Amino acid sequence: MVSGEKAKILVVDDEPANLRVLENLFVPSNYEVYKAETGRDALYLARKAGVDLIILDVLMPDMNGYEVCRRLKEDEALRLIPVIMVTGMQETGARIKGIDAGADDFIGKPFNMVELMARTKSLIKVKALNDNLIDFENVLISLANVVEAKDAYTEGHTQRVANMAGMLARKMGLSTQETKAIRLGGILHDIGKIGVADSVLNKPGALTPEEWESIKLHPKTGYNICLPLKKMLGSALDVIRHHHEKLDGTGYPDGLKGEEISLSSRIMAVVDIYDALVTDRPYRKGISEKKALKIISREADEGKLDKEVITNLTEAVGG
Repeated sequence: MVSGEKAKILVVDDEPANLRVLENLFVPSNYEVYKAETGRDALYLARKAGVDLIILDVLMPDMNGYEVCRRLKEDEALRLIPVIMVTGMQETGARIKGIDAGADDFIGKPFNMVELMARTKSLIKVKALNDNLIDFENVLISLANVVEAKDAYTEGHTQRVANMAGMLARKMGLSTQETKAIRLGGILHDIGKIGVADSVLNKPGALTPEEWESIKLHPKTGYNICLPLKKMLGSALDVIRHHHEKLDGTGYPDGLKGEEISLSSRIMAVVDIYDALVTDRPYRKGISEKKALKIISREADEGKLDKEVITNLTEAVGG
């Protein structure tokens, strides 16, 4: 919802009289109301109108409210829209089914108008906060793209490591939420390089000690840039800060050892090095996948990288 615009509410009920009741409640309170009498129409309007809240009746002829809610929450573009489920059934089982489907709140029939209005205002505020966080996340991703554009030799690096890390996370049994976080961490992992001079990033020769220290600051810088999004980024923040840590404690910025480094960060450490090895850089041509796997396997033997991650990567790329 854009600041200053009316919040948009979609009410879904197969009884026209109930739709009129809700319309008469919300329109005078400066809400824009959309109405749907079927589940299919509800899904269509949710996508087309960009609504901020859905009030959804459970009992409908073509597709019940549970199924509509489930489809909304499975759709990446719609899943953050709050859903209030309306039911005349007071059994606990009905509410459990609604929770399983992803409902955010419940209200019974007949409506308590004061209660419904209060819950509506509260959930629309939550939606607005989530929208602001998503906008901020998109700004960060755009900023990460700007960082990547500073170095022509790393074009596509963030997307490649994000995809590869996500693939390994799934292969190694991480949850859907953890997999999403590591992919986002992959996109944002080098965002701290915004503070590194282009001349350092693109230097064809060896870095001076001072230049190397400026490079080593980027995980902390990236972490601090992204910290305001802590609730949304979750473990992606850990990936941003710790993707250069080593199991033997020789990494940076915090010198973590062994299990102190999360599995997500250990995965990112491996794929970040692997992609750097196989990609052309200012000072050398990329090497073959086979040679890259040998190099990172040697680092694992030296106690720096996670052997299990490398085994899974080797299986994935066919090395």
